[in-house]
Amino acid sequence: MSLDTLPTPDSVTAAAALEVATAYHSPALLNHSLRAYVWAAARGTAEDIAFDPELLYVAALFHDIGLVPAFDSHTVAFEEAGGHVAQVFAAGAGWPAQRREHLADVIGRHMWPHVEVSTDPEGHLLARATATEVVGKEADDYPAAFRAEVLERYPRLDLSEQFLACFQDQAARKPDSSAAGAVRSGLAERMAANPLDSPV
Repeated sequence: MSLDTLPTPDSVTAAAALEVATAYHSPALLNHSLRAYVWAAARGTAEDIAFDPELLYVAALFHDIGLVPAFDSHTVAFEEAGGHVAQVFAAGAGWPAQRREHLADVIGRHMWPHVEVSTDPEGHLLARATATEVVGKEADDYPAAFRAEVLERYPRLDLSEQFLACFQDQAARKPDSSAAGAVRSGLAERMAANPLDSPV
């Protein structure tokens, strides 16, 4: 397993999604989003899960865009806001309505504790990948050499500090949100134990 063997979409839409994500994300959040795609694509490939690489890539790039100031909503959870942004982007890219709605569902479901692979393979993969990213869940499932390659190409920078601050802010303003639930359930402690922040 290596980065160069993973399916990486090279469509005009994928390039535009990366351009938008780069414009609005901090460097740490952008790398986080790119790693989320890598972990998801690697797991899908290793477990023979059929998935749409372009849709998964766009979802990964936009899954946290509801956390950035330009798209932060004071009325809905960040993952719902991100789904709305992604749908607007996908409409501009010419995606049909059903595919746009699926994209928003994948982004919304990345905060679910479990997504059935048979129902939503992209949602399943992104939810597992973001759990790996944020708290290190299932990180040991990836070969050590592959983890090192991913972290070298897309360094974590100050992701942990930024991400926790974003979630704590979301929790304070939206106490019924999934972010608030994560904070209440000990997110800070789980993040502190993430092996990806202290690779051997």
